[in-house]
Amino acid sequence: MASGTLGRHLVACLLNVSEARRKDLVETVAKAALYNTEGVKQEGTTVLNIFNDHGYNRSVITIVSSIHFIREAVLSACDKACELIDMRAHAGVHPCMGAVDLIPIYPLGEEVGVQDCAEEARAVAQGLTERVQGTSAFLFGWADSPLQRGLAHRRKEMGWFKKTPDLQAIRPDVGPQPQRRYGLTGVGASPYVMNCNVTIDTQDITLGRSIATAIRESTPGGLPGVQVLALPHEGAVEIACNVESLKGDPPGYLAGEPWPSFSIDSQSYCHAPASLITARVAELAEAQGVGMKGTALVGFAPHECRGLAEFALSQGIGEFWKEQHRIRM
Repeated sequence: MASGTLGRHLVACLLNVSEARRKDLVETVAKAALYNTEGVKQEGTTVLNIFNDHGYNRSVITIVSSIHFIREAVLSACDKACELIDMRAHAGVHPCMGAVDLIPIYPLGEEVGVQDCAEEARAVAQGLTERVQGTSAFLFGWADSPLQRGLAHRRKEMGWFKKTPDLQAIRPDVGPQPQRRYGLTGVGASPYVMNCNVTIDTQDITLGRSIATAIRESTPGGLPGVQVLALPHEGAVEIACNVESLKGDPPGYLAGEPWPSFSIDSQSYCHAPASLITARVAELAEAQGVGMKGTALVGFAPHECRGLAEFALSQGIGEFWKEQHRIRM
């Protein structure tokens, strides 16, 4: 797809909501990003994909819009999610703290910078807590000014990784003390983060955690930009990876295969390819006599996300998630 003026102002939000088992509910949330409260279609906005995970009871909705319209699209979806999802009744394997658990905003177009996305993220956090009384948020990445603490760091501070977080001990950045009804929402901005989940054919969560530790960025010899959890998933173990983008070129010792790359504000970025992550997990699993079940991307890589959004918007397709399999064949 040719790049044009349509794509130059695009941003993506991979909205994470704590519901997947009621797919009609999740689609209602996705549609809310496309229409305002009067039912009028939001300008320049498309929903590219809905990724539902039944075991995790978590969905990721890929919303793409112009930087000028992303705030209203995301807030409309969040309004609806908070209306329909009650954290007091939530159950799922994946850690979560909020009905709307995560709102990351990423630049896609040449004329949008990470700081632009950070401004929108802060406005979304403020807007959510004003529109839905009782909601609260923490900020991460470029939206967390001036410290710019990463998502994993902020989640640890907030107790997100605990089985039962203590909401009364949390001091949110925006809004009141978190309430059980809505929980706590993470809102932030950064260069694009890809989600790559690799499933190994075992129920041994201890083995899964050892593999997660081995490939995590913070481990010597780990993969740069890769944040990892090992979780039980549908009778197996999933190595769930957030793949953060790195400035510049790939590390020389890992440059054997192409790393997807893109630029923001004339700064080049790249991220570890899913094939490298899969190969590393497979090597570590096979050393313990465990096979692979497969790899799934949650949403898209940055170039694909932009290209599909340009196509969807040029054709006036808001509910692209319903069309993508037919169009991409």
